[in-house]
Amino acid sequence: MVASDSFAEFLREQLAPLGRITMRRMFGKTGVFCDAFMLGMVRDDVLYLRVDDDNREAFKEAASFPPLDYEKKGSSIDLAFWRAPERLFDDSDEFVAWARLALAAARRVAVKRERSTSRRNKPRSGSSSRRRS
Repeated sequence: MVASDSFAEFLREQLAPLGRITMRRMFGKTGVFCDAFMLGMVRDDVLYLRVDDDNREAFKEAASFPPLDYEKKGSSIDLAFWRAPERLFDDSDEFVAWARLALAAARRVAVKRERSTSRRNKPRSGSSSRRRS
């Protein structure tokens, strides 16, 4: 289930210090974006923040909650989004601090994807497109 209008508005207000916050429905959930980087997802009005190897230690407390995942062909796939602890909603400064960590992870993920895509699209050396003299 996607984010309710009131929860989406709450997130926009709380995350405004980070930049331009937008929401987009995707896969039955709501993606939370800051300046085009997906820092979070919402399912049933529960916020999950982006986690990667660089910020996982800071998010250790969030690991006590089940991560956001989905089932595909009988196996569970981790989406690398961990549930934000409820206490963050009582402290806007701490909430924004955690969101900054998630945004940094989202940027790193985007860079990795870009590198991966550019490597796949790069012509191989010795390809037939090169002319020999």
